[in-house]
Amino acid sequence: MKTKVGVNGYGTIGKRVATAVNQQDDMEIVGVTKTRPSYEAQDAVKKGYPLYVPEENLEAFRAAGIKVAGTIKDLYGKVDIIVDCTPGGVAERYKAEFAEAGIKAIWQGGEDHSLTGISFNAGANYKESWGAQFSRVVSCNTTGLLRTFYPIDKKYGIKNSYVTLIRRSADPNDSKSGPINAIEPVVKLPTHHGPDVQSVMPWINIHTMAVKVPTTLMHVHTVAMELNSEPKTEEIIDLLRKTPRVKLVKSSLGIKSTAQIMEEAREMARSRSDMFEIVLWEDGIKAVGNTVYFYQAVHQESDVIPENIDCIRSMCKMEKDPAKSMAKTDAAMGIERC
Repeated sequence: MKTKVGVNGYGTIGKRVATAVNQQDDMEIVGVTKTRPSYEAQDAVKKGYPLYVPEENLEAFRAAGIKVAGTIKDLYGKVDIIVDCTPGGVAERYKAEFAEAGIKAIWQGGEDHSLTGISFNAGANYKESWGAQFSRVVSCNTTGLLRTFYPIDKKYGIKNSYVTLIRRSADPNDSKSGPINAIEPVVKLPTHHGPDVQSVMPWINIHTMAVKVPTTLMHVHTVAMELNSEPKTEEIIDLLRKTPRVKLVKSSLGIKSTAQIMEEAREMARSRSDMFEIVLWEDGIKAVGNTVYFYQAVHQESDVIPENIDCIRSMCKMEKDPAKSMAKTDAAMGIERC
């Protein structure tokens, strides 16, 4: 029997989670929610997803000619688990509703770790969410850092690490955010990204800074880490090449920027041209003594999507082995393995 999944908030992340769930053979989408009539609500109905809306907004959806399957609370009785992808500020209300309905729920990295007490990354702490009622998939940037930090720390031990995050200013469909022609530093230091990594790897020494730049494509991280040993550059490259959901590219072959990375994603012919992997420039990886340097790029719209799928399996006790869950997710979503 397939696990029945609902998506609360059919937006940038929610629509991708819905697609990924329906690519799996052990789970299915039974409904998605929107609070207001919109083109995304219309798209959900066109794709065959039953649409659930707030009771007070039923008439607005009907007036807009958008077919509604019921209210959001009607959806609760049909699911085993909800993946909550709503904007910030409403998590506590929904948490209370999910608890009252007796259903499991996953939140995204925009919410604080304290909401659930468990933060999830498939490669680093899959088993911590096993059977849990509530969990939280960490943010796109934290997911990117955990994907590379965890295997390096496991093999060599990270003594200290320093990261500068060069952040996109908005998603491509957001016409209201900025900056438009400026670079904006995050002056509250250190930034929240380090503590967020520590919500999954509490022992790690990490220091983070960030700047926001006028691009919508991807984030880029510059990383310098001191290790407990002195690996060769080739050893680090080999380790990262074998790490699930990490993709190595070469500047020498013309992939010099995030623009070329996203062009490569389009050529891979994935849904919405998503790049689920964390992308590293292979010719930008360097080990000098016990210090390792590299750059990595994060597609903020999609890298957390496979993590949500694995989190569903862990919370619903569908697959105990994290490696098997990740392999199953990746095969269904077209994420290549080396």
